[in-house]
Amino acid sequence: MTSDPLKHLAPVWTHLTRVQPVRAEEIYFYDAEGNRYIDFTSGIGVTNTGHCHPKVVRAIQDQAEKMIFGQINIVIPPVTVALAEALNEVTPPAIDTFFFSNSGAEAVEASVKLARHATGKRNIIVFQGSFHGRTAQTMAMTTSKYIYRHKYQPLPAGVFVAPYPYSYYYGWDDDRTTDFCMKELHRLVKSQTPPEETAAVVIEPVLGEGGYVPAPPRFLRELRQFCADNDILFVADEVQSGFGRTGKFFAFEHSDIEPDIIVMAKGLGSGMPISGIASRRELMEKWAVGAHGGTYGGGAAVSAAAALATVQVIREEGLVENAARMGERLRSGLKRIQEKHPVIGDVRGLGLMVATEFTREDGSPDKETAVAVQRACLKRNLLILTCGTFGNVIRWIPPLIVKAEQVDEALSIFEEAVEEVTA
Repeated sequence: MTSDPLKHLAPVWTHLTRVQPVRAEEIYFYDAEGNRYIDFTSGIGVTNTGHCHPKVVRAIQDQAEKMIFGQINIVIPPVTVALAEALNEVTPPAIDTFFFSNSGAEAVEASVKLARHATGKRNIIVFQGSFHGRTAQTMAMTTSKYIYRHKYQPLPAGVFVAPYPYSYYYGWDDDRTTDFCMKELHRLVKSQTPPEETAAVVIEPVLGEGGYVPAPPRFLRELRQFCADNDILFVADEVQSGFGRTGKFFAFEHSDIEPDIIVMAKGLGSGMPISGIASRRELMEKWAVGAHGGTYGGGAAVSAAAALATVQVIREEGLVENAARMGERLRSGLKRIQEKHPVIGDVRGLGLMVATEFTREDGSPDKETAVAVQRACLKRNLLILTCGTFGNVIRWIPPLIVKAEQVDEALSIFEEAVEEVTA
């Protein structure tokens, strides 16, 4: 192994660490020297079942011995059919048809293409702080940080941005924030993109890269009604918030709404590349045959097997319920730390999708402290990530198998780190 692991890797990637794990298990990485690292990143919300869950590993091994790939335009892999049937059991009753692809960005783009075909309309509404991907179309829909679209303009047109209900940022309660954001949305369709030109609204029920901000349930309910009243499709981007992450199978369930299209990826495959969209059959049938596709989507049998096993593990082992319990434990612990360290301006989240936002006395974003705390945690072998437009949010994304004592260990490390940085 080369002494410089980055020698032949493109420098466009950022790197949280230079750690080169030789093994991963449950919530841990292990390097060649036997050092153990606590992974509270889940690969940015991917390894919801933990690293190398035995049932997922076995499913991958068994499928690889039978058939690795069967291109879905040529043959239909039985495991892909089984995956669709399993997903049909965890989505709302009316959501019964599935299209598979490889990455979150591809799935978001598929949702846009479906919405445009189904409605005959072109425009898309997204929300401030969103992250939807890195393809040209999804970069045009992403507003969380400029770097994601830096020097790539011009991007596809027809994307319009509404305010996201980020109550802490505005300094308001959820009701006032909801009223403001809905008022601005109504103004947007009057001033820029009328309903007769708007195919879909695409929203993350919990803002991801933009700061781990749960949308207030009333906002999502009113947004759902707004879409229904104006013949606009409601697309829930659950790439980061799905598959048990928020203490429900999908985050939109917290608001008792039903999207027209669900976008899924990340936690679906436990680390294998797979994504998809789900919708009603009658909506999917408005997609012209052959108007979308891809070489690997639906045909990568090994990825489908991993996804099928992932859904089974999440349900059989009660990981959704564990995410709700451990998320409450994590937030409670973080709030206790916040009481002693007011530099933590906000603690928020749903399930195991939790944020600690660092702010100065005047309420302005404090990226420097957030990054310093992150580094102090890394020194103690706790891997955590930052996010947010200003980079001042530490996000907590442990695997959904995390235990109470592991949450407590991470909280202890975090508190030590905060005390070190703020001393």
